Amino acid sequence: MTGLPPKELVLIGGGHAHALALEALARRPEPGVRLTVISESALAAYSGRVPAWLAGECSLEDTRIDIAALCRWAGARFIPQRAVAFSAAQREVTLASGERLRFDVASINVGATLLAPEGCASTAPQLLAMRPLAALPSRWQALCARVDTLPPGSQQKIVSVGGGAAGCETLLAVLTALRARRPDVDFDAALLSAGHRLLPGAGRLPRALLKRALKKAGVTLRLGVRASGLGGNESGKATVTLEKGAPVPADIALWATGAVGHGWLRESDLALDQRGFINVEKSLQARGAPGVFAAGDCAAFPGSLPKAGVYAVRAGPHLADNLRRACRGEPLENWQPPRRVLALINTGDGRAIASYGVLGASGKWLWRAKKRLDTRFIARFNPPFNDA
Repeated sequence: MTGLPPKELVLIGGGHAHALALEALARRPEPGVRLTVISESALAAYSGRVPAWLAGECSLEDTRIDIAALCRWAGARFIPQRAVAFSAAQREVTLASGERLRFDVASINVGATLLAPEGCASTAPQLLAMRPLAALPSRWQALCARVDTLPPGSQQKIVSVGGGAAGCETLLAVLTALRARRPDVDFDAALLSAGHRLLPGAGRLPRALLKRALKKAGVTLRLGVRASGLGGNESGKATVTLEKGAPVPADIALWATGAVGHGWLRESDLALDQRGFINVEKSLQARGAPGVFAAGDCAAFPGSLPKAGVYAVRAGPHLADNLRRACRGEPLENWQPPRRVLALINTGDGRAIASYGVLGASGKWLWRAKKRLDTRFIARFNPPFNDA
């Protein structure tokens, strides 16, 4: 291979799978490969730690992975920009600046965004959308600033939309934080879910434990109810509108459902599913696009994986191996996702719920275990780098 130009390997996005791929390439560099990483932020949020930050259990810095430092460790060029266009056929990615970068092998790990609620009239409740994660700190800061202006003795109705782990965990975290911030304000909360049970795919025991935690926090559950947007009623009061039934009064709306792919992916030549996610083979290579890979929430894996960070983490090492194989021109290997994964759900009260298939448990010791695991995971990617 002496004298041949280096293969251009470009990673688009600073998600969990790319953090693990960068770590692998830093520990064992790939000869004859020039690595470039494109991410709009030098610091990427670790989704598993975000509820702890919302609840006031840690600082924002404690949730972040230093992508720029990882790039320096791996000898990669870091470009702090956003990708706005992609062409598998032309082998190039376009940046927000207009610059176009050529690649031989590319990987996309940019997460997902949310389908915006309909309506959003001037009287609509203040919206706190859970995706994209990069914009969450500014949205949370704006919400807290508004809560600080409320008169003592006032009431606030919080409506959370989404009955998955993210929606439940976020509501509990936000309630904990706002009640501690303004103990003189009455925060009344409801959770709406289109499904008829919480935690789709989980067992009866984890669902019962989570239902108990929500009840303890004073949350009203409304299952089998699909929210469609935000607006106001005839009296000018803010509401969450439903596909069927009367609107639900709300001052604050937490939105954790309706994940879709980023708009620039829809304009690419990649094969996407109905929600705009990149269809990938079991090797994580994009369907019909040799040398292009996708992982994490932006990818649609065969058989439909849940949109959960734990799957991006599990896919990361395999993605790194297949990126090496693609650069070498070697056959790819398929990734087999785990049948069950352990989910640790922070309930905002110094406790956590463990969900593993039909098994479940709750306790302060699980909260301590989650805190320890999350801290260790983030530390391995931040200088000084820990041994994995």
